[in-house]
Amino acid sequence: MSVPRYRVIADYLHELIVSSEADALLPSDAELCERFEVSRMTARNAVQLLVTEGLVYRRRGQGTFVAPRPVPRVLGSPLSFTESMRRRGLQASSQLLHGELIDADADAAAALHLDADSQVVLVERLRFTDGVPMALERARLIPELAGVLREDLVTGSLHRAMERAGHDPVRSAAHVSARLALPRERRLLDTSSDGVVLCEQRVISNSAGRPVEQTVTCYAAERYWFELTEHRDGSEAR
Repeated sequence: MSVPRYRVIADYLHELIVSSEADALLPSDAELCERFEVSRMTARNAVQLLVTEGLVYRRRGQGTFVAPRPVPRVLGSPLSFTESMRRRGLQASSQLLHGELIDADADAAAALHLDADSQVVLVERLRFTDGVPMALERARLIPELAGVLREDLVTGSLHRAMERAGHDPVRSAAHVSARLALPRERRLLDTSSDGVVLCEQRVISNSAGRPVEQTVTCYAAERYWFELTEHRDGSEAR
């Protein structure tokens, strides 16, 4: 059975994508039509297939471009966003949306082992990698960490600030879910109307085992993936 022409074109574009940098310009629909002797509709179907797969993006009047590669993250890692990006040779930055003391809700109080009438430190930031919005992060910290609000939370690391305050974040428990992005998330993350976010919920403890941070981070799904590596204990039954 012959391969559909749009699939042949998609395979050709995929080879170009693999050898190209992010945001590189790809052949136009007209160029694809001429090269493969197909209709404009067939060329568009091929490109749309790659758009759906998150491999390319279009700009009206400008063309089709290679999409940035998704950034991997280890599920449950206690590493901060800043440190995780630095280890991959990427530049992390932030836009501080909220930084204040607020009353703890029942969820935060339970996660951080606080009394119901306690306050928590709220730090909400939009996180960027090399200038691209990647994640919306909402962290709630124990009240003893209120001093981090005086730190540089735009270019600096929240976790480094926590370490300086005597609460080094060393252990994390996390789970991830996926859903459609809310209107505010779509606007801040610059995603499409049907964009999906991967929401990682973490509770991070210090070296003494005390929970010090509860964070919900929503990542633009087309720009992020999660990795999980498991090791079998040799004592387990085989």
